[in-house]
Amino acid sequence: MLDVLPAPPPNFHSRLESDRYSAGTKSVLIKNATIWTGGDDGHEIVHGEVVLDKGIVKYVGSRAPASLLDSLSDLEEFNVQGAWVSPGIVDLHSHLGVYSVPSLSGASDGNSRKGPVLPWLRSLDALNTHDDAYRLSISGGITTAVVLPGSANAIGGQAFAIKLRPTAERSPTSMLLEPPFGINGSEVDPTLPPRWRLLKQACGENPSRVYSGTRMDTIWAFRQGYETARKIKVSQDAYCSSALSGHWEGLGEFPEDLQWEALVDVLRGRVKIQNHCYETVDLDDIVRLSNEFKFPIAAFHHAHETYLVPETLKRAYGHPPAIAMFATNARYKRESYRGSEFAPRILADEGLKVVMKSDHPVLNSRYLLYEAQQAHYYGLPANLAMAAVTTTPAEVMGMGHRVGYLKKGVVWDSHPLSLGATPKQVYIDGIAQLSHPHTTPKPPSFQHLPKTPNFDKETSDALKYEGLPPLEPREKLELADVAFTRVGSVYVRDPKSRNGIRELYGRDGEEGVVFVRNGTVICADQINGSDNCMDKFMTSFTRVVDLAGGSIAPGLVAYGSPLALHEIQGEASTADGYVFDALEEEVPKIVGGEYSVIRAVDGLQYATRDALIAYRAGVTTGVTPPKSAGFFSGLSTAFSTGSAHKLEKGAVIQEVAAFHVSVGHGGNGAPSVSTQIAVLRRLLVGEVGGEMGEWIGEVKSGKIPLVINVESADVMATLIKLKEEVETEIGETIKVTFTGASEAHLLAKEIGAAGVGVILTPSRPFPQTWEQRRILPGPPLTEHNAVSLLLGHNVTVGIGIPENWAARNIRFDAAWAALEAKGDLSKTDTLALASVNLEKLLGVSVPTYEGDLVATWGGDLLEFESKVVGIVSPSKGIVDLI
Repeated sequence: MLDVLPAPPPNFHSRLESDRYSAGTKSVLIKNATIWTGGDDGHEIVHGEVVLDKGIVKYVGSRAPASLLDSLSDLEEFNVQGAWVSPGIVDLHSHLGVYSVPSLSGASDGNSRKGPVLPWLRSLDALNTHDDAYRLSISGGITTAVVLPGSANAIGGQAFAIKLRPTAERSPTSMLLEPPFGINGSEVDPTLPPRWRLLKQACGENPSRVYSGTRMDTIWAFRQGYETARKIKVSQDAYCSSALSGHWEGLGEFPEDLQWEALVDVLRGRVKIQNHCYETVDLDDIVRLSNEFKFPIAAFHHAHETYLVPETLKRAYGHPPAIAMFATNARYKRESYRGSEFAPRILADEGLKVVMKSDHPVLNSRYLLYEAQQAHYYGLPANLAMAAVTTTPAEVMGMGHRVGYLKKGVVWDSHPLSLGATPKQVYIDGIAQLSHPHTTPKPPSFQHLPKTPNFDKETSDALKYEGLPPLEPREKLELADVAFTRVGSVYVRDPKSRNGIRELYGRDGEEGVVFVRNGTVICADQINGSDNCMDKFMTSFTRVVDLAGGSIAPGLVAYGSPLALHEIQGEASTADGYVFDALEEEVPKIVGGEYSVIRAVDGLQYATRDALIAYRAGVTTGVTPPKSAGFFSGLSTAFSTGSAHKLEKGAVIQEVAAFHVSVGHGGNGAPSVSTQIAVLRRLLVGEVGGEMGEWIGEVKSGKIPLVINVESADVMATLIKLKEEVETEIGETIKVTFTGASEAHLLAKEIGAAGVGVILTPSRPFPQTWEQRRILPGPPLTEHNAVSLLLGHNVTVGIGIPENWAARNIRFDAAWAALEAKGDLSKTDTLALASVNLEKLLGVSVPTYEGDLVATWGGDLLEFESKVVGIVSPSKGIVDLI
């Protein structure tokens, strides 16, 4: 049996009960469903019924046979009224349970530091069943995850596929999908084909950094390990050859080594290798390694440069690897700098399999489907986008006979590729996982596949420029007249309106014209039978831009990440660096000592790729404080994301915006929370000298806000009391904004009464740390999300982003928040979350007539079907065509 390849048992597809069936589980009939089955290369859609019984799907089709239904004694019916039903979401790259949530030092088991090649380690042996993320991930439709060791080793160990539902046994073993060998009674019949195994490999920066080596060292470590395994395999083959020939005399024991048996199985083609690998040099190294030792690679993960070298991938031994990647998360280290949002489309066009993955908790796997939605938005065909989180990862991990097709199901409240699609129910092993799901009816348009904008040129440029295409506007129109035609809606700043934004006209079937002269809107009319703007201002020199029913809206604001303070997160040489923190170190006198104040404006870097990509997505302003790892940060600044350098007109919008500090749990000798509060109290009511005293004076007089990064509701409560104490002492009202604010919903009423604003960063919460563990997750787990709950208590709310790459997605974050708000947010309310509310909370004063506007083609700024095509900047006197 040594050369028999893995396969399901011969009778697998005729089984009547799953080996994971939980006794007492009721049968389920899902009626009136629109079913994406995963069949016909992802094109099969069935309108009808699904029957779940004894942990497996017994029927998918137009109408379940009466004989089948009559045979089910305890049947629950679920009429989904036309809703979409899909296979459960499969995450091919997760660290769920080994990098635990919340992150605690006693529950972080992703890697060993015992050497570069460790194929004998197993992620199963570190799987924490008490991780807070299981429930959250299930609520996003995740039913199956491959739990990988980390990437600090060239070979980090064996991975295991798990089902996320809680079991009666409560053990890691009971979560296994299909153990590849005997574990606690789950024995494998040695006369049948074996089951697939999974192994994690990594190359490039990560293992080189951990073991202070180079790429050459890492590849040599690979070769040493595989040569050891090759010799064992040769001796095993010789043993069996002798035995099969009847030459038993002196043969001895079968040659094997427990440490190396997993690599021997790799050489026998029985292991699905999941290989962390980014750059061309590393991809080429592993392809050569696969051919040298003759083993296939199941998938390259992260793989940001794979779209540039498809022919290299096709030369891998056995078959081309699949590519498991993020949609838009890139440029966080050198290896990912050439990452492109068009990579999934390009790879699919080359005939390569595409998988979207989370790398949980790098991305919250609850929103893995969002990665597929973004990939579709940027051009991956719908059938492949859905397959990228269902059928393709299932096949790549060797489990397509069990998951990825309609065997475990999710009932969605809208089309799965529409923004914010949320499970109405999730079934794992035939068991409903959401006890009291909360969903909000979506607009009818969300029940249909979104139309994707045309990104043909951008896709071509990604290849032409090897991942670094020009990001500057294609045209800067200065001192020019521009007429935007077929405008479906117009939203403008208006300080007299309830939320600071006014709708000039919206989608009532009429389209209009917006006329811009020298970067300023001078006319905006619906047509209504006469082209007033066109009649008044149109000349032969006017540039006409057709928006095809699109929109004009205020530019968005990015806050929460060090946008424009570093280019590559993992490269210190590209960053402004961190400020001194007087609570943890001595601040040099030449800087100003303990009362020095650092200004972010002095460290700004313009034309960073993340800033320019954000600009192309309608984010025209960035606000950032100095980078800090402690209590003190300094003075934030507001800048134009689309400017080339600081001396350009309008590049610095406001030199100083707000005064920033952080209050929270630190550890490792960091000052206590009570110490931080004492310092803040002294700053606000005591005598403080130097530059610090001057800027605290500005805070105390209400001229600039005090922005406090804080996660814990307990700390927020103390800060609210401190604000009251300070205001009583000084006789003035101070402006305070909480950022981060994962637990702010617990004090929504008190925060509103105290007049404190909140910037939720991120807008969809995740309990990454202990202070963030009491999140309000939103639908389907809770009726409300934090945005709507805070707004309901008269809190001014903005939304932020924790990392630079995410700035481009702010418009979708705002739209998603509104979709979860049960219809309570208007378009203007939603736009305000990511624009004027942030300016107010961060002390940025933008005159109404100077605020940037964004022009979108095909829909408004909040819609998945729209594309940003222009920026109107009155302060610069230009229109940028994107």
